[in-house]
Amino acid sequence: MEKDSKIYVAGHRGLVGSAILRKLQIEGYTNLIYRTSSQLDLTNLEKVDAFFETENIDYVFLAAAKVGGIVANNEYPADFIRDNLMIQTNVIDASYRTNVKKLLFLGSTCIYPKLSQQPMKEEYLLTGELEPTNEPYAIAKIAGIKMCESYNRQYGTKYISAMPTNLYGPNDNFDLQTSHVLPALIRKFHEAKHNSAPSVEVWGTGTPRREFLYSDDLADATLFLMKNYEGNEIVNIGVGKDISIKELAEKVKQIVGFEGEIVFNTSKPDGTPRKLVDVTKLNDLGWEASTPLSEGLKLAYNSFLEKQ
Repeated sequence: MEKDSKIYVAGHRGLVGSAILRKLQIEGYTNLIYRTSSQLDLTNLEKVDAFFETENIDYVFLAAAKVGGIVANNEYPADFIRDNLMIQTNVIDASYRTNVKKLLFLGSTCIYPKLSQQPMKEEYLLTGELEPTNEPYAIAKIAGIKMCESYNRQYGTKYISAMPTNLYGPNDNFDLQTSHVLPALIRKFHEAKHNSAPSVEVWGTGTPRREFLYSDDLADATLFLMKNYEGNEIVNIGVGKDISIKELAEKVKQIVGFEGEIVFNTSKPDGTPRKLVDVTKLNDLGWEASTPLSEGLKLAYNSFLEKQ
């Protein structure tokens, strides 16, 4: 990519998109375009087509998606499969028809089977049943992967699919009804400290293990892939290390400064037992994550405090 290439960051206000936008600005890219959802509804085919036909875009980072944690996925399955299918279909097809040079589609590690062998290699896709609570979202993301692969095969496009592990950082969603586990824990412990509560409830047993990648590291990886990768296979993005939810809760408790107890509500679902990605492919290409979890948690909590 040239520094003056026209680059569209879809979903620039979210956790992922805002990190990608910051990274591009830091690296000196000067011709960046983005639209809020009120300015451009990516589920609307006619509006997406008109936008791409007008803008003459060179590169696309497709970070726009309807996302949420286990609660949101359980309660709004139709919204998750419909909106994500529409967003990615409209953007990928419009990119092809307006000769976008390269597109990076961001998926999720929930595409892998619920009981996948660990760590999860890229080739484990479609080798088993998905986690039921987020199956509609996962199926939408798998469709996006296959759409990119199919356009590359049929039309010779250069669309790549990256599968980030669990993410956290500035501009995260801290809504307890729709957020993922880490921002939810940050908010729960902060409010418990503020309200002098004796305890904080954490869903499940605390035994599931998760991997967490700081959003600025993800942004660095996406730019690296856009510059250096043209394969038609998916690429995992992660740190290659995981932590139990119990250990994570203890870390968040310490960083927030909450002094009460942690109570695990075992009547609530745990979700997938373990989600650790194999990052050998990305490491072999020459990229590794650089932000330790303890440092990233402090940065994420500071970001949360700034919004209070």
